[in-house]
Amino acid sequence: MKEKDMHNTGRPLTDSARESGGDAGQAAATVDAVMKKYDRESNTRIWTGVPAVVVRCIVIAFSIWCIWVTLFATFLEEIRLTSFLGLIILMGFLVYPAKKGETRENYMPWYDILMMIAGMFSYFYFTFNAQSIIQQGTRFEPYQIVIGIVGIVILLEVTRRCVGLPILIVALFFVVYALCFGLTNPSFYGRVRYFVRNIFYTKEGIFSTPVNVCSRYIVIFILFGAFLERTGISQFFISLANCVAGKYSGGPAKVSVISSALCGMVSGSSVGNTVTTGSVTIPMMKKTGFKPEFAGAVEAAASTGGQIMPPIMGAAAFLMADFLGVPYSQILVAAIIPALLYFSGIFISVHMEAKKEGLAGLPKDQLPHIGDLVRKLYLLLPLVMLVIWVSGNYMTMQRAAAYSIVLSIVVSLFNKENRITPKKFFDALEAGGKGTITVAAACGVAGIISGSITMTGLANELINGIIKVAGTHLIIALVLTMLCCIVLGMGVPTTATYCIMAATCAPILIRMGVPAIAAHYFVFYFGIVADITPPVALAAYAGAAIAKANPMKTAFRASQLAIAAFIVPYVICYNPALILVNSTPLDVIVVTCTTLIGLFALGAAFEGYLFIKVPVILRIVFAIGGLMLIAPETVTDIIGLVLVFGSVFIQYRMSRTPKAAAA
Repeated sequence: MKEKDMHNTGRPLTDSARESGGDAGQAAATVDAVMKKYDRESNTRIWTGVPAVVVRCIVIAFSIWCIWVTLFATFLEEIRLTSFLGLIILMGFLVYPAKKGETRENYMPWYDILMMIAGMFSYFYFTFNAQSIIQQGTRFEPYQIVIGIVGIVILLEVTRRCVGLPILIVALFFVVYALCFGLTNPSFYGRVRYFVRNIFYTKEGIFSTPVNVCSRYIVIFILFGAFLERTGISQFFISLANCVAGKYSGGPAKVSVISSALCGMVSGSSVGNTVTTGSVTIPMMKKTGFKPEFAGAVEAAASTGGQIMPPIMGAAAFLMADFLGVPYSQILVAAIIPALLYFSGIFISVHMEAKKEGLAGLPKDQLPHIGDLVRKLYLLLPLVMLVIWVSGNYMTMQRAAAYSIVLSIVVSLFNKENRITPKKFFDALEAGGKGTITVAAACGVAGIISGSITMTGLANELINGIIKVAGTHLIIALVLTMLCCIVLGMGVPTTATYCIMAATCAPILIRMGVPAIAAHYFVFYFGIVADITPPVALAAYAGAAIAKANPMKTAFRASQLAIAAFIVPYVICYNPALILVNSTPLDVIVVTCTTLIGLFALGAAFEGYLFIKVPVILRIVFAIGGLMLIAPETVTDIIGLVLVFGSVFIQYRMSRTPKAAAA
């Protein structure tokens, strides 16, 4: 569900470029350039003529095959998983060159062809011999070990091409650790044999939960996202956000927050969401008077939040449900309040910044008419029905997604500008197939990482080490886990990030007594935050490129705006009522209200403005009061409320003095 696919339709960007007075072609070129620089997936081979048709047909056939297999196939799981990755290897080499900046048309070097064939052979060898391989037990011939090594190496190479180096470095670290230190067999060949058998020929490595969930659920939801985008829903979300908040102080920035939250419901890419919605909102913010760094930071922070916005959550929701063994609907419902708090935190800071700078909203003649939006509410029907079908357990997630795809095509027929024609139908299948390559490759490598950790017992050593340092102090374990998540999540896609965190970091918190679902939300949030946390803040850098701002300043500003992402996970662990665990309605209301007031206080402290400029001493009081409210104790809540409302009252009185009024 890569949000970047939106700009391929041309419509949202062209309309917005005209509205802002810019040149549509130049805007599209800027988007493409930024995507190629910060999004690995955008660096693809250039196919023209007959080769382009052949590659397109292969990708479309893959998408159709995935839908059929997901809904109707009954053969062995090993056959489904190995054939799925074999096709991913084929498409990975056809779509992605060995390095960035490849401009030659219809060119694929001999070594790429050789690696593609070798990789496909490795996985399809398993496919066509699955039954006998399963019955072999631990007896593997040397040639089978070689085939497994080739399969592992080629998967790592495909991942390097479409995802990047960070996840590859992490994977190689754990592989080297397993082969050189973690495994106890005195013979190196014995260690290699054991490693390859577990990683390639069992469901404890490459073919473990991440790839299994990807092939069953994620791929069809990626296709759903591709079809949904072609109904024009993203432009509808932007227009809706303009209608709701455009006329108020700092309107374009508030539009950015709302539209990114809405678009994020079907997006799986922080960078893609930043670039696509940012190409519309960032120029509007700058034109209104926001500084370039702030404009880029708002879009990056809001777009990164799209990964935690239900119902899709960058496809990690399905993985989380599978890891925890709970219904998807429980994951969806639990995510609602934290996501709303996250975007509320950004919205509050945006409002204070706009008031501080004295910025107005958009003129009335530039706002969409509410009547036009009401007439297009039918565009939401596929998304609404998906949630109803899944949360009500009326059907499986796969079948719900498939029906939602059909419903997307049907509703598009009522939208003359974005009707899904046969060409758009095949475009969506192609976009969905290409979008699957990155997710599937990253999930496969995540399986290598988790398999290496499991077979060497490194997970237990890491858990025991942190618990030993933390002792009985949960806060120490949370901080150390947070740092691990941010480091391991740098430059890694959402799904792979969560898989790595679930295997390495979540068990630490569970051993410390944190409920399993709260622990998984904690590591998921901080894995996502890596997209805006320096030094590898890809979403912030993409926003800075569009805003023509300093990348590092934009990244730090985005981290500040996204303060809720650094606070809410701690609240979840200390008070799981925020995700509706072990709670009453009163518990949920109390923790939600105190957290929201705490975020408001922290926003005032960071922005230094409420009714007027906030003095330094009062900013400190606001910060202390905000943090007190976030701590889950009645005493701290009372102290926090006194400090915050006392500071608000003082600020209000200060603003009413003649001197302040004159200023």
